[in-house]
Amino acid sequence: MSLLPVEDAQARLLGSASPIADAQTVPLAAADGRVLAGDLAARLTQPPFNSSAMDGYALRQADAPEPGAKLRVVGTSSAGHAFDGAIGDGEAVRIFTGAPVPDDADSVLLQEDAEKIDGGIRTKFPVRENQHIRPRGQDFRLGETVLTSGNVMDFTRLTVAAGMNHAEIPVLRKPLVAILATGDELLAPGGMPGPSQIVASSGFGIAALVRNAGGEVLDLGIVPDDSTAITEAVRRAEGAGADVIVTLGGASVGDHDLVQATLIAAGMQLDFWRIAMRPGKPLMVGSLGRIHVLGLPGNPVSSLVCALLFLEPLLRKLASLPPVKREAIVEAAVDLAANDHRQDYVRASFEMSPDGARRARPFGKQDSSMMKIFAQADCLIIRPPNAPAVEAGAPCPVMLLRPALLP
Repeated sequence: MSLLPVEDAQARLLGSASPIADAQTVPLAAADGRVLAGDLAARLTQPPFNSSAMDGYALRQADAPEPGAKLRVVGTSSAGHAFDGAIGDGEAVRIFTGAPVPDDADSVLLQEDAEKIDGGIRTKFPVRENQHIRPRGQDFRLGETVLTSGNVMDFTRLTVAAGMNHAEIPVLRKPLVAILATGDELLAPGGMPGPSQIVASSGFGIAALVRNAGGEVLDLGIVPDDSTAITEAVRRAEGAGADVIVTLGGASVGDHDLVQATLIAAGMQLDFWRIAMRPGKPLMVGSLGRIHVLGLPGNPVSSLVCALLFLEPLLRKLASLPPVKREAIVEAAVDLAANDHRQDYVRASFEMSPDGARRARPFGKQDSSMMKIFAQADCLIIRPPNAPAVEAGAPCPVMLLRPALLP
């Protein structure tokens, strides 16, 4: 099987994916980042009454058309405590922001626009009808659809959902991603590695990426290089209703790489394998019934690069979330050599040029086993297949590891 270009591999993977349509109801407090599964209509009118937008005095405009009008103050209206009397000729009610405006009043005079006198106030400015009054239903009315199916709930939409009197809302189910690490050499963090063991690390980064992409994690743990153990773990994922199975390591075809053959024996249809990229060439993609299967390389850096390129967009499509914009164009901080037939993803950090331009400086060592420089990197410089050499200062495409780094 020849090496597949990155763009073709992404298109094939995403072309085989359909958004999850299953809905569930969750408490509003647990709905941040979730996608609405149906329109959300107001269960009340907001504001439920004419309310004051300012601290001041509620009155009738006809009683104070010109400055110098004298009005008797006959009561108070504050938030949660409405004035329950009536305003007569030449009368006003002391009112505070958010308080109900008495039925007979049609204007609110700012408190600084009134002079206190015995038993009342004297106006300093003309009064306009309806000034500083928020009319009933100005925000939304009972039955009005305010949020629509497909909206991603964030701090603004959660606020309005609460204001519409919703304690629970319908949302789309999150994709369930089963993560399985394989290898006789792997040990969970916190243990004491034996002479031939290493600590399993990439599963934690992959799990974090899954959650950030709108998914839920089913941790299948670490299994040895044993077909029976791998099959049992895959069956657990199937039984749990996983939408995606992610394997870490063992997807190549060496004597100890059993994942691909075991999955095929378990019923997986292999879509493609081996991508024209560096790092991450051994990526495997297939399907087990309705379940998407991604076999990521065991190397932590390779697995994370592949996860950004393939797993994140897959999950966001399954979850009906918009793609993350990670691509940007910056300047190369140094000369970049011509590239070969594989698309390179070069770890780099940002710096500012003397003229204020953002530049990407690659790390001197790019060995895919080096996790430390990945954590220090801001981006991956993208070197397309057969790209010519690039001089320092020339534009180059990058993939942002933390998208907030650039506007």
